[in-house]
Amino acid sequence: MTTQRVLNGRYELGELLGRGGMADVYKGTDTLLGRTVAVKLLRADLARDPQFHARFKREAQAVAALNHSSIVAIYDTGEYTVSGGPGEDVRVPYIVMEYVSGRTLRDLIRAKELDIDQAIEFILGVLSALEYSHKAGIVHRDIKPANVMVSGDSNAVKVMDFGIARAMADSAATMTQTQAVVGTAQYLSPEQARGETVDARSDLYSAACLLFEMLTGRPPFTGDSPVSVAYQHVREIPEPASSFNPAVSEALDSVLAKGLQKDRADRFQDAAAFRRALRAAKNGVAVPAGTPTDPQELVPSTQLLPEGSLARGLTGAEFLDAAQTGGPDGGRDAGDQDTMLAFAASESDSDHDGAMPLGFALERERTARQKSRRRAWTAVVIIFTLLVLAGGGFWLYNTVNQKPAPPALVSVPQVAGMSEAMALQALYGANLSPESRRVPHDTVAKGTVISTDPAVGSEVAPNSHIILNVSDGPVSVKVPAGLSGLTEAAARDLLRQAGLVGGSSTLANSPTVPAGSVISTKPDSGAVVGTGSTVDLVVSTGKVSMPQLVGLSSADAEALLKENGLAMAVTEQENSQVTPGTVTSQGDAFKSLVEQGKTVSVIVAKAPAPSPSPSPTPSPSPSDTRGGHGGNSGG
Repeated sequence: MTTQRVLNGRYELGELLGRGGMADVYKGTDTLLGRTVAVKLLRADLARDPQFHARFKREAQAVAALNHSSIVAIYDTGEYTVSGGPGEDVRVPYIVMEYVSGRTLRDLIRAKELDIDQAIEFILGVLSALEYSHKAGIVHRDIKPANVMVSGDSNAVKVMDFGIARAMADSAATMTQTQAVVGTAQYLSPEQARGETVDARSDLYSAACLLFEMLTGRPPFTGDSPVSVAYQHVREIPEPASSFNPAVSEALDSVLAKGLQKDRADRFQDAAAFRRALRAAKNGVAVPAGTPTDPQELVPSTQLLPEGSLARGLTGAEFLDAAQTGGPDGGRDAGDQDTMLAFAASESDSDHDGAMPLGFALERERTARQKSRRRAWTAVVIIFTLLVLAGGGFWLYNTVNQKPAPPALVSVPQVAGMSEAMALQALYGANLSPESRRVPHDTVAKGTVISTDPAVGSEVAPNSHIILNVSDGPVSVKVPAGLSGLTEAAARDLLRQAGLVGGSSTLANSPTVPAGSVISTKPDSGAVVGTGSTVDLVVSTGKVSMPQLVGLSSADAEALLKENGLAMAVTEQENSQVTPGTVTSQGDAFKSLVEQGKTVSVIVAKAPAPSPSPSPTPSPSPSDTRGGHGGNSGG
């Protein structure tokens, strides 16, 4: 796919950083702010598919409102046009993201460069990002090593690629329309593999799979196909991580066992609980089996004993006895003391008359007191139960009949004039649910917010649906003026910024426009055309076609050459056949191509010099005539 090197007149694309199944990622430069960014471009062949287009757009919307140090930030979004032939231009969306210099966890795992402490620190960073996104109502749904970057200088964790993330309210859509499971097989939660609804606990299962792979160098389940791996997630119990890496402690094994439970109700219920369990496991404290992971449970059992019992150094059995009997001294109630007295009396006075009746009397007295005490306690319990039921009924009555207080209303913030990404972030931050809608506009720049519906300042309920009207540019535009004289590349860039497409280039001669620069456009500058129309360019060759000079007068030939940006060098030659001042020859042939500004040599006829006149014969004088006659007479 051929991509333009500058997006939106702002983002210069550099080297290709990576290719995915849906998009390509380039290193780029934000020429406006002068910072390095990463630009993610949806593949042009997928941009024609509305589902991929919507998924790519959903990624930008999902992450635009997430501002966390462990989540790759989104700076801007937009679209550009790729020509697919006449009438088949494709609008390809792109996302401008924070550039992270480092490697993915997948690369670190393959290079075997992770120890147990690093694995715990990295997963704590991932859980911190998930805790934040879950509180914002976003489920990632594709946590895996390739989607977690580690910064090369600070070892900071960055979670990326929210391409299949969804809001929790929409997380029921686990399957695509083609019934393909969303996610990556090695890290799928059982409910994802079954095509059920997902929630935050599904991300925590994937995070547990990621921790397992960092600790052991392999995911918890492997197989010949994604289907077999998904089946194992649903049916099989993974081997303990310590069986693959003996350095993994029992405490870490217990955390993984909890995180990889098939039933989501048996897993960690939020990322914060997962993080607490990991910190405790790092200190050697295991997760109690089969119990909720409350932070108070992640302490050794001796810390749960009464303070007084620990002070006296009771054993576990003594503590149990003390708890059952009322104290470490074995303190019993008065009835128990009376029983002991009765048996003592029977032992010591067995040889004396009257000893046994005394013992039986004490026993009967004790029994009577016990029955009285039992009746008193029974009455107290009944009265207490009645009071609890009465109080519960009163509370239930008030709860049912009490009208709930209306939720506090939210004011729609002012976002007109912002970029789409900034506006989405502001609306998400105001606890609203925005949806972008493209609207043609003649004056507002493309990608800039025009207005909201409801309007700014309106009071609405939290999480209300807000329409964000974003300018899609004008319906018709003028062909920009001032293209003549620009280089072809500069002219095409101006056309793109105006919402037009640079078409074919035609070469033409020009006496003034430098080679490679634009002479004119078709349609001409200033013509009104539809947005996205094609404008052809006429580009100068830097040459001039030589005009016919022979037969012209010297003055006319010089004027014609000057008109074509050429100069004339004259050589005069006598010629009796041509009118003086007429060009009889030119140095460059007619219609030949010459460089702009060249001096052309011409020969101009001039009249030949006049021939010298012959000397006249002298006439005879009269005296000579008369003498002759006289001689003849004399003869």
